Amino acid sequence: MTLLDVTGITKSFGAVHVLHGVDFHVDAGEVVGLVGDNGAGKSTLMKIVTGMYSADSGNITLEGKPILGFDPGERRSLGIEMIYQDLALAKQQDVASNIFLGREPVRKILGMNFVDRATMKREAQAMIDRLGARLPAISRPVGSFSGGQQQSVAIARALTFDPKIVIMDEPTAALAVREVQGVLDLIRQLKSEGIGVILISHRLNDVLSVTDRIVVLRQGQATADLTTSETNMAEVVSAIVGGDDMAAAAEHESRG
Repeated sequence: MTLLDVTGITKSFGAVHVLHGVDFHVDAGEVVGLVGDNGAGKSTLMKIVTGMYSADSGNITLEGKPILGFDPGERRSLGIEMIYQDLALAKQQDVASNIFLGREPVRKILGMNFVDRATMKREAQAMIDRLGARLPAISRPVGSFSGGQQQSVAIARALTFDPKIVIMDEPTAALAVREVQGVLDLIRQLKSEGIGVILISHRLNDVLSVTDRIVVLRQGQATADLTTSETNMAEVVSAIVGGDDMAAAAEHESRG
């Protein structure tokens, strides 16, 4: 079933045309890699999906329902979550505070609303256990955690509110090699639970290891939609830099 369907999306900032009629889709339980050089339009496209930017033209549907008129909060409530590269964590706060940041459960005492810390801690621990994430203690500030552990907290925050699709922006970019596999395993777990995942990454080895399809953006256009099991590094790199520029492709592959 098509979960997210993006059709004909265009976007300009003044005289700069960033997206030129992009088509893109994600099925339930599918991991789709979104790749391309800097400036290809990946972040702009995802910010349009989440509602941070408005599209100049085109359409976006979630489970067949148009969502272009919805603001970011409404899209989150419908099940679209994005984990940004900087994670947007409150580093001095503990795990539960970060997972429920801005959406804290409350309980009434003598007619007044109070944050329900007991529920937050209980549900935060349950989510961490569900992910199998290895954290020192959920009571510690997340700023004391490693990069991979902080990524686990960000993923837990996205999952707590039952998303249908999770967009991950460079989730392994700043991680040590030993932590990368843990994040890729978490992505596989999201897939197993029927959640659609969009993985934005320059680390093509990670993309090739965990995705079902790879969509290439080049100069604001979706120039390739590749089945991961039927492609390879050379073909993906060639699509990113342009098939007629094999010297640049070889250089790009050597960097990746």
